[in-house]
Amino acid sequence: MQALQVIELFAGTGADGRPVVERLQVKVNDDDSCQLVKSPAFVKGLASGDTIKLVSGNQFNIVKHSGNLCIRVYCRGDIGALSDNLTPALEKLGAELDTETDRMLVYSIHVSCGFSAIEAVLNQYTGKASDSVWLYGNVYDPADGQTPLNWWVEILKPQ
Repeated sequence: MQALQVIELFAGTGADGRPVVERLQVKVNDDDSCQLVKSPAFVKGLASGDTIKLVSGNQFNIVKHSGNLCIRVYCRGDIGALSDNLTPALEKLGAELDTETDRMLVYSIHVSCGFSAIEAVLNQYTGKASDSVWLYGNVYDPADGQTPLNWWVEILKPQ
């Protein structure tokens, strides 16, 4: 069994202009690539199971997408009640809750579950009533936040 290690990846720039890094657990492969154990809370473009190769500093290149989507849910109030309802509903689709804090939930779910089914559940439980919002962590280009990355097209292609 591979031992888990912790790496630091660039997650953005803070309000003070300094770089922000996120510490992530990984399994290190024989070729020195790393497989993420959980979806990140802040690093964009990655999800649980993705294989990356570290490059200069805290930067990385994606070697292989696992097929998992990273979903982040943010809440202004107590997230406990939201989690109590949302987590079981997403788990029925096969999602895993990777991280829970006072104001954030991070899930991993395979793209084969379907964007429509996943989004229907998320939209049912998040929004104004629960003072919460959700977003994908690895679906849109980190540069503009709008252009689909389309990494899932090959994964979902009929064999």
